[in-house]
Formats: sequence, C-alpha cells, structure tokens
Amino acid sequence: MNIASAVILCTIVGAVGAIILVAAAKFMAVEEDPRIEEVAACLAGANCGGCGYAGCSDYAKAVVMDGVACDKCAPGGPKAAAAIAKIMGGEASAVEKKAVVQCQGNSEHCKPAYDYTGIQTCAAAANLYGGPKTCTFACIGLGDCTKVCKFDAIHIVDGVAKVDKDKCTGCGACANICPKHVIMIDAGGPRKPVVMCSNQDKGPVAMKACTTSCIACGMCERTCKFDAIHVVDGVARVDYDKCKGCGMCAQKCPKKIILFPLKDNPYPPEPKKPAAAPAAAPAPKAEEKPAAEKAE
Repeated sequence: MNIASAVILCTIVGAVGAIILVAAAKFMAVEEDPRIEEVAACLAGANCGGCGYAGCSDYAKAVVMDGVACDKCAPGGPKAAAAIAKIMGGEASAVEKKAVVQCQGNSEHCKPAYDYTGIQTCAAAANLYGGPKTCTFACIGLGDCTKVCKFDAIHIVDGVAKVDKDKCTGCGACANICPKHVIMIDAGGPRKPVVMCSNQDKGPVAMKACTTSCIACGMCERTCKFDAIHVVDGVARVDYDKCKGCGMCAQKCPKKIILFPLKDNPYPPEPKKPAAAPAAAPAPKAEEKPAAEKAE
C-alpha cells in the first residue's frame, strides 16, 4: 500500500467515525432543562458555597432538577429568591438572612483563663482547654470567621466577632468555620429577638465565667404567650416559627441578653403601660326643694 492509499483510507475511516459520533450525540443527547440557565442567571455569581453546593451552576441545577428551595442564595437575597420562585412557579420568603454572633464575652464581661501564645486561629486555640477565655462556650476572637468572609462583613472587636449587618449576605461561611458554633444565620429578621449567649453551664458557673451569661432562670419561657422560647441544654433558645416578635421575653430577662441585633436599636421595646382609667364623673346632686314645700 502506497502513501496515497493510506491517506485515503485514514480519511475514509475518520469520516465514518465522525459520522457515527455525530449520530450518537444526536440520538443519545440528554436535553438540559432551559430553566437551569434561567435560574443561574438570577444568582449572585459569588460561588461562595453558602447554599451547600459547589457553586452557582450546581445550585441552579439542584433547584430545577431536585426541587431544592429557591431561597438558598444568600448573596442574592430576597430579590434573587423571588426571581427564581417566579421561574419555578412558586413563592419565596421575603426575609433576608443575616449572621448573628450569640456571644457578648468581650474583655469587660469575660476574662482570659490563661495567656494563649499558640497558633493564632480559633480552631487551634479551641483544642487547648476549650479556648483561652473563662467561658469555654465563648467566641475565641482570633478571626477564623473574618478570614472566610468574602464580603468584609465580620470583624473582631474587643475579642468578639461582630457582624456588619449592612454588608452581611447570610452566606453562612462564618458560621461553618466557627469551632465554638456561636454564629447563627438568623432567618427571623430584624423583628425577632436573639438570645445573645451560648453558655450551657448552670447559672452560678455561667455567671462566674461571664457576666453576660444566660442563667437558665426560665423567666423568658414563663413569660412567652406563644410557647416560642425554651431553655434547652442550659441556655434559652427562640423557636422562630412560633415567635411573634413581641419582645416580652427580652423585657423580662433579668440579664438583659435577649436583644434585637438586626434592628437599628437592638434593645427590647419598653413595656406598655396600661392606660389610666378615666376619672369617674361626680354624682349629680339631688335638687333642693323650696323652703315652702319643706314646711308643708
């Protein structure tokens, strides 16, 4: 076989193979639902992983193919959720999720238990006697959360992580990295209270560790008319499905640690005083009879 014949043969074999591949691609192709691309276009494109998926495209596919909730894109917020819900023919919650640090153990309230000089990460410090603070449930304050936040929304202030609610997208990266699990992603919104403590020790022990600890007295639980707050594992926790945001638990808390951290004014509303009853009108005096009638 000469070179020309070999080239012709290879060309024919290549052409036949190409035809077979094209035919196979045509008949075996799985068409992608066009809604996946539409949903992906609604997302923020941050690929932060806060939704629990590898990236925005994976989350979009999960929404369309698996029926995953449409409000998991924290950076996109309620606007993205509403747009996705419209594509999917449903409704989305209008509540914007934010991170809240359930700890107030700064240098004033929670003293150091020892001088920590090891690796300057919360994860490393947590492995040494539970951390360098007297409260072993407290925010360690070495900034692991700040390092993973892509939105510059959380910073360490006086030894405790503080969230900038205007920048926070609620992606959950800070909550996932925190070794003490004191960061929650609040879906209740500004009108719902948060117990700003995570200490599970009994009252006297908790108070010795931190002056702003929940003492598990149960006053909030007894006050709530909606069965929305209970002492669980030694610390009060709010059931946001039941909570009406009335603020009665916050008003009655003797330690004043139930706050509204997402409001401009985080403190509970003042108790409503009952309106004073109107003064009773004086009884009308009986009319005096004329003297002549009295004489008769």
